[in-house]
Amino acid sequence: MEQLVTIELFGKKHTFKAESDVQQAKEIAEVLVKEVSRIESQQSGNSSADANLTTLMLAALNIAHQNLELENRHLKFRQDLSERSQNLIRQLDDCS
Repeated sequence: MEQLVTIELFGKKHTFKAESDVQQAKEIAEVLVKEVSRIESQQSGNSSADANLTTLMLAALNIAHQNLELENRHLKFRQDLSERSQNLIRQLDDCS
């Protein structure tokens, strides 16, 4: 069931449809709002359309960077876990 989620960016409300988990959609939107607010606080206060687009682009790049770092850490964790599991299996086989 579709539900609407509303966020505020640059003093304007934006509404989008959340097709599944509304709470998760709200949490994701809040990540964007917080990152935009963080970048805005570091900017000179210029609220032109170009400045807003730049702020959104920087927020998107920061979030994408964080996501890529998490994916890389998750991959390394899975590789480490696989190696440790294989070592334990070898040790158990050696004891048999």
